Amino acid sequence: GPPASVAVGGASDGNFTAGAGTPTLDGLGAVGGGAHADDEHVLVAELPGRTRLLTALVADLLTA
Repeated sequence: GPPASVAVGGASDGNFTAGAGTPTLDGLGAVGGGAHADDEHVLVAELPGRTRLLTALVADLLTA
């Protein structure tokens, strides 16, 4: 099914496009925690799955 809408804390440049009424995908970056803090980190084991997700999204856009 289609992606669901969710509200989360934080900020993104996507707020500008979404606020203008443009459908916007956000949160496609790395999985981790501690954003913009001394303990910011990326979970390396999650990178292959995130890469597959982004690759599938781009492939879908290119065939639309």
